[in-house]
Amino acid sequence: MDAPDTTTEAHADTRLSSAQDLPDYAPIPRPALGPALNEQGYYVGRVERNLYWVTDGTYQSAFLTTKDGVVLLDAPPTIGHNIQRAVDEIAAANGVSNRVTHLVYSHHHADHVGASSLFDGTVARIGHEETRRLLLRDDDPARPAPEETFQDGRTLEIGGERIELSWHGSNHSPDNIFIHLPDHDTLMLVDIVNPGWAPVYLSNLTEDVPGYVAAPSTALTYPWKHFIGGHMGRLGTRDDIALHQRYMADIADHARKALDTVDPTPYFIKYGENTWAAVRGYLDAVTAAAATPVIEQYTGVLAAADVFTASTTFHVMQSIRLDLGYGSQVHP
Repeated sequence: MDAPDTTTEAHADTRLSSAQDLPDYAPIPRPALGPALNEQGYYVGRVERNLYWVTDGTYQSAFLTTKDGVVLLDAPPTIGHNIQRAVDEIAAANGVSNRVTHLVYSHHHADHVGASSLFDGTVARIGHEETRRLLLRDDDPARPAPEETFQDGRTLEIGGERIELSWHGSNHSPDNIFIHLPDHDTLMLVDIVNPGWAPVYLSNLTEDVPGYVAAPSTALTYPWKHFIGGHMGRLGTRDDIALHQRYMADIADHARKALDTVDPTPYFIKYGENTWAAVRGYLDAVTAAAATPVIEQYTGVLAAADVFTASTTFHVMQSIRLDLGYGSQVHP
């Protein structure tokens, strides 16, 4: 008689043990979650009139149906082929064309436009001039560079619909743009505010913290009701933008206080010649002092505030030191 195969059971036990060793986090506030996904792993819904959005619960895309075809706004690879399935679903229901004729890039990052190659060469690709430069540099076949570019602003008139594209300077990335659909009461601004959620690592992996912090104020100068942030499972509101602003302002305020009060001396005494160990100890202490009260304040208010606030606090604190010069002292 063959010996019983215990390999699968052993692997299951290992996975269970590993899962039990992982940290616990605060429950997700229910308002942070979006609608349920279908069996294919996506949700598509109407934003307003003929503007629709698609999500897989973590990433978002949007599209506009017109009499001349479909205008797609971003193509995240995690949604991938479900983008066309969502377009097909809406087109069939409304008796309109499902052919994607235009693809607008919010910025060059692969996690938001890495499925753009799924759409053939007849699609007109549109983006900021810096998006084109960066994609030509990166030479990624999954992200063909946009052929049509602009510098500060461009208004698209496609199939009787209007889309306003604007660049207000570097923020999350050097090329990240504002996509305003005035006739649909909607603003799309990717990787700045995650409605209902704290930013992921390092202020949403932002390259320009002062630009990132300023972007929500610029967003609120536009007239809109619906916000497409590019991430998570639901649309945003103006209240979501205001909450994000308060969160970031509280991080900055506590970072300044921590820089003013945490004494670096013990770390340099302790580690002597190991300067980097002393620097790490000091900056970790500043980060902890600044992040702790923010985590306490926003846990249960913003989803994952307990998960990522420390990372964003470190990023903001470093920007305050290095970009703004706060606390910088000249040796006598």
